[in-house]
Amino acid sequence: MLSMSLTKSIGIGSSRRDEVYVAAVPLRATKGPAQLLMSTAYSLNFWDLQHFMVIINPLHSQVLVYDFQPQDPESIAVAVAALSGRNVPGVVLTRTLTKLPKRKCWFVGYSKSDAMDAANRFNEGWDTDLRINHHDCRNYVNGLVEYLTGMKAVLEHLQSSSMARDEMSLPRKD
Repeated sequence: MLSMSLTKSIGIGSSRRDEVYVAAVPLRATKGPAQLLMSTAYSLNFWDLQHFMVIINPLHSQVLVYDFQPQDPESIAVAVAALSGRNVPGVVLTRTLTKLPKRKCWFVGYSKSDAMDAANRFNEGWDTDLRINHHDCRNYVNGLVEYLTGMKAVLEHLQSSSMARDEMSLPRKD
């Protein structure tokens, strides 16, 4: 017999069990040396030089990506402002994927309710002034994952665990 906390965490008995993932991609930068540096940092798994986002894999629907980034992530002026600690205009983006990424994508749990509706409610209240290390993609991912699943500080957990390798934490269904 499963414990109540385990059945809640894996979504047994809930009407909807959307899968929630966290993924990392290279930070976007202007073409040339800056872009090469960001791609190299990503390949070498430098945790602080990656962009994080939430992926929802709903039952019987397309995979959705939710993330928070600067409005113009490839602008040098935005990069200088962001790195100097100033606020820059940000934007919450939602887009579809045909399938889950194969690398740097970790299953973190099941949503407590309809994840798409919950994510939209969360996004409506999200302040879009972006400030690196204070209100950026990491804060967004931690907040949205907690709102969807109840898991606190998911990125800190992933970073300190063996889950933060390139592999997925659970077998994928594709």
